[in-house]
Amino acid sequence: MQLTRGEEKAISGEYGEANAMAYRILVAIGEATEAQNLIPIQWAHISGVNYNTIGDSGLNFLRKISEDGRVRVKSSLNPMGFDRRNLPDLPQDFIDKQFEITKYYEKIGVTPTFSCIPYEILPIPEASTQVSFAESNAAVLANSHLNLITNKESALSALASAIVGKAPYSDLRIEQYRDPTAEIVNESRIENELDYGLLGYFIGKTMKKSCTGLCNIPKKTDFWNIKSLSAGIGTSGSCGMFKIKESSKNNEKISFGDKEFNKTKDELNTSEDGQIITFGSPQLGLGEIGKISTLMEGKKFTKPCKIFCPRSVFNKSEELGIASMLQKSGVEFICDACTCLTPLINKENYDSIVTNSVKAAYYMKTSNKISVALKDVKTIVKDYSN
Repeated sequence: MQLTRGEEKAISGEYGEANAMAYRILVAIGEATEAQNLIPIQWAHISGVNYNTIGDSGLNFLRKISEDGRVRVKSSLNPMGFDRRNLPDLPQDFIDKQFEITKYYEKIGVTPTFSCIPYEILPIPEASTQVSFAESNAAVLANSHLNLITNKESALSALASAIVGKAPYSDLRIEQYRDPTAEIVNESRIENELDYGLLGYFIGKTMKKSCTGLCNIPKKTDFWNIKSLSAGIGTSGSCGMFKIKESSKNNEKISFGDKEFNKTKDELNTSEDGQIITFGSPQLGLGEIGKISTLMEGKKFTKPCKIFCPRSVFNKSEELGIASMLQKSGVEFICDACTCLTPLINKENYDSIVTNSVKAAYYMKTSNKISVALKDVKTIVKDYSN
């Protein structure tokens, strides 16, 4: 890689150990991805917050980097393991270590958003802005829907980019790699957020390129559908961008028909029913909470229902009276956390859940060993309310 004199000084430790560590991480990634140089970014979204995912090794790394590290650009933070203002019945050791993790992030200047949907709670930069997003759904959605530019970053690379304000100039950061040479041709009925999530999961598993074309899909669709599509893609593979487009005769084509749809759903839909209903993986935004409240008007859930959302979204829904209406319908709101990988939903308490989230279904199955009944939001309301 071609480094500036200032970057070389930083790597040597002249500007502190945290800067040196961050630059070494980015240079190693850059060399592995054949980047020629580092380029400036304006926003980093950092994962690696939940103690369930980073453990003691991640905690020790954060402790070290917080000694002299400070972020140089706007930086936001992924969900933690629980609602920090409504402490759950979890082992005290987990709670203590989770708060220690968040303390170190705040010490280096990261905004404690505790959200996997930063694009719904923070101002969006102008088109073509270089950012560094580690949360997979956010990276895919930023590239594909918001016209921002990011690779599908890791927790380490996004944190390093936050500290130095730069990222390796490789892959989707280069314009030519944002033009798909392969495409998914939809031949199935895609009607709701669950269908879009299943399509996304198929894309992630099937597409080996960083950017995919997506054909026979409406260019304008509900934002929940776009969000579910992005989350599905981000969950199952390395693809970091989609373009809804007309088919190109020169592109490699992969069909997504009823056979592929059913096979994908059968992989993730592992139960006919569940003990609880969960929404929010990715976390729900205000629009989605509003949609559920409209569907639930005058009704009550017949099973416990948990909605995971950012605190700022919950506060706004409280102001609008939406939260209280849903709470009367049997909803429990959980802020700061997400359905995925939270210890709040574990095998000791639940054998199965009901959700509309493909991402939640994948992580419940693989990490929590919990069965999942996958249903779209309208079906959930129809089947589990009166």
